[in-house]
Amino acid sequence: MRYLVILEKTETGFGAYVPDLPGCVAAAKSEAEVRDLIRKAVELHLEALREAGEPIPTPTTSSTLVEAGAA
Repeated sequence: MRYLVILEKTETGFGAYVPDLPGCVAAAKSEAEVRDLIRKAVELHLEALREAGEPIPTPTTSSTLVEAGAA
């Protein structure tokens, strides 16, 4: 399964979260590091759900870019 990951630049580095997996988050100083950490976090999150006998959420979140002109 492929889950949408939101990456955000923060004052101290980068954050990431997965809208379809509440509580699945990561933070790091670099974008490359946060990408690696969130991938591992998704794997661990799904493993924990399986071990607990919980259903694995179906990915439903999508994204798009909207171009806006300068005001």
